[in-house]
Amino acid sequence: MDDSAFMRKALSMMLESDAEIKVIGTARDGLEAIEKTRNLKPDLVTLDVEMPRMDGITALKSIMGETPLPVLMVSSLTVDGAAATVEAMAAGAVDFIPKQLSYISLDITKIREELITKVKAIARSRSRLFRKSAISYSPRRLSPARLTSPGTRLIVIGISTGGPFSLQKVIPMFPEDFPVPVAIVQHMPPHFTKSLAERLGSISKLKVQEATDGMDVTKGNVFIAPGGFHLKFRNDGTVIKTRVAVDPSGTLHRPSVDVMFESALEAFGPELIAVVMTGMGRDGLKGARAIRNAGGKVIAQDEESCVIYGMPRSVVEADLADAVVPLEDLASTLNEAVRISQLQD
Repeated sequence: MDDSAFMRKALSMMLESDAEIKVIGTARDGLEAIEKTRNLKPDLVTLDVEMPRMDGITALKSIMGETPLPVLMVSSLTVDGAAATVEAMAAGAVDFIPKQLSYISLDITKIREELITKVKAIARSRSRLFRKSAISYSPRRLSPARLTSPGTRLIVIGISTGGPFSLQKVIPMFPEDFPVPVAIVQHMPPHFTKSLAERLGSISKLKVQEATDGMDVTKGNVFIAPGGFHLKFRNDGTVIKTRVAVDPSGTLHRPSVDVMFESALEAFGPELIAVVMTGMGRDGLKGARAIRNAGGKVIAQDEESCVIYGMPRSVVEADLADAVVPLEDLASTLNEAVRISQLQD
C-alpha cells in the first residue's frame, strides 16, 4: 500500500518475481488499505508510512484492531522516517523495508532479495500474535531457580524481526529497582536504534539509551547497540564500560548478537543470562553456546509467541536453552531468576 504509483508497481513486480508470492491488491492511501485488507484478507500487507487521507500508522492500528495480520512497513531511512517506523513496529508491524533503496537501480536486486526473504519468512510464521484467539499450549519451561547462577551480573538480549513490538512487552515490565543492567542487540540500521531506545525509554522504569563508547554498565540501565556498530564491553579496572566498534567487520549483522554475547562473557564472566528472541537466522547461536559452556544461562523465546522462530529455534535445536519461555512471561521469569541469583550470591 503506497501513494506512489511507481512504488506500488515496483513492489508488486519485485514480489511477483518469486513464483511463491501473489500480489492480490494495491492501495493508494490508508483508507483504501484498510478496506482492501478487510475484503481481500491477504497473508501479509506492505504499508507505507506517509500516505494521503490516512497515514500508515493510523491505518496500521486500524488493521491490527480489526483484522490482525503481519504488516511490513516501507520506510524512509531518515531520522523522521526511523521514528515513525519504530512507532509503527511498536504498534504491531513486524519489520520494514528501506524505501529509498527501491528507487536506486543499482540496489534493486538487493532490495528485492531482502523483500522476498522477509515476506516469505513472515507469511510462513505460525505466530499467534496475529490470531484472533490464542491456542493453548505448554511450552518447555523450567523453574526460575534453574536459570540462576550466584550473582548474575548482566542480562544480554538478542532479537531481530518483530523486535520493537516484542521488546515493549519485556523492558517496561522490569521494576525500577531491577538489580542488574541489560544490554540488547536489535538488528536495525542507524537512526532506528536511537528511535527504539527513545521509544522504550518513554514507557520504561529503567533508563533506556542507545549505547555510546565508554558508558558505565551499571544497574538501572538498558543499553541498545547502535545500528551499524557492535556493542562490546571492556573492564577499565574499576567498572565495566560499553565499547562501540565496527570490528569485526565481516559479520552478517552489525550489530551482531554473537559479538555482544561473547564480549559480555569475556568482560563479566559466566554470571550472565542470555535471551534469544524472535528473528530470522542464527545470530546468537555461537555466543549462546559460549555462555552456556562457561556456566551461564540461556533462555529462548518460545515458537508460538515469536514473529519469526529462527534465532530461538537454532538455540533450542542445539540443546542450549535452559528454558523456553513465551513472550508474555519473559520479564517475570527474568525478574525472579535475577532476584534468586542475588540471594544466592
